[in-house]
Parts: sequence; structure tokens; C-alpha cells
Amino acid sequence: MCTRYISPDTAAIERLWHVGAGHTWRGAEVFPRSPNVFIRAARHDADAARELVQGTWGLIPWFAKAPRVSYSTQNARSEELASKASYRQPWARAQRCIIPAWTFDEPNWESGRNVWWRFARADGEPWGLAGLWATWVDKATGEVFESSTMLTVNADACPLMSRMHKPDPALQPHEQDKRAVVPIEPEDVDTWLHGSPEQVQPLIRFAPLERYRAGPVAPPQGGFSF
Repeated sequence: MCTRYISPDTAAIERLWHVGAGHTWRGAEVFPRSPNVFIRAARHDADAARELVQGTWGLIPWFAKAPRVSYSTQNARSEELASKASYRQPWARAQRCIIPAWTFDEPNWESGRNVWWRFARADGEPWGLAGLWATWVDKATGEVFESSTMLTVNADACPLMSRMHKPDPALQPHEQDKRAVVPIEPEDVDTWLHGSPEQVQPLIRFAPLERYRAGPVAPPQGGFSF
């Protein structure tokens, strides 16, 4: 489960995904329920394939009573998209998005304590992480709230990502259900945003090892090291 990442600014987003020119997003370290941006299929412009949207990290489902839910929705298990109430409607409506991230962080417990690791792309480009988006409207005021969630997959078979998160001592290694986010490569973005369920299903996977540059995050006063 990812609980923090660093979002690029609109200049980097526009350069890689060709969307967001003129947007005011300056980039940020993003935590659950904090502001973020995501890329989705353009809703109201027939000539534009994509649009950059500012919202909140943590999907607000249609049935929520308020724009701030009391449970965690920043990550969505891909195996539950068609069945879990919070994600069933966005998944059925193909409300898929890309969440840009320079890096994302995961906890490593191999030492017996939580050591945060940071994951960047080996090629120096931002990640485009698979997500779902939703629009929630306050019926009393008409205010519109945009939000998103990151998809995750089981990573027990990944030599790198299976090392993250606190293990359950009662379970075997292949039973841990360690999770990993789902990177979408630039050449697959249009398929992810516009494709059919059958076309996007093969894209829901963790990245090959050679994509990652990863290592422990140094204490803040010393900067970050990999």
C-alpha cells in the first residue's frame, strides 16, 4: 500500500504526457487526502484525448455523505475493482486515470523496524501510475470534488516489491499479499485511458525489476539516497 509520493509539476507532466500546459500545479509531496493531480480522458472536449485534473488523493465514492471519507481509499486492490462498492462504479464506467509521480515510498521491515524505501524510475522519468477517478457533488452547495485512487496488485512473486511492508508471521511467503502500484508505460497510456476492459487487463501488473531505482530514504536532514 502506497501512502506517499512526489508529484511532478505541470512542466514535467506536459513534457511527458502532453497535457497540462497552463495549469497551476507546482508539484508536491502527496499524502492520503491531500491535493494531487491526475490525467484522465477529456470529458468535455471532443478534440482533446486527455486532461489534467486537480483533486484529492483518496477516492470519494458516489454514496459518501461528505467529501472526506473516514476510511482509506488512496489504494484500490485491482482484484476488487468490479466488486467493492467504493470502486465498482468508476471501474464499470472506465473512469481510469494516470497519477504522475517522480517517486513513491514503501515501508521495508527486514530489519525489524520500518525503514522507508523510495522508488524512482531507472530512466529518470516520472512514473505514470494506474488509477481510477471519481467526481462527487455536494447536493447542498453544488460544489464539485474530484478524487482518485491508485491501483495495486499482489507482489508476492516480485523479488523487490515482496520485500516491502510488514510480514504476517502466521502466513507463508506466498500468502502475504504484499502489494505494488501499477505503472503504465507512456506507449500504453491511451490504451489505459480509452481501451476496453479486455485491452487494459494485461496492463495491470507490477513493473519489471530493471524499471526500478530503489533504496532506503535517508533522514530528512541528509537528503535522500538510493
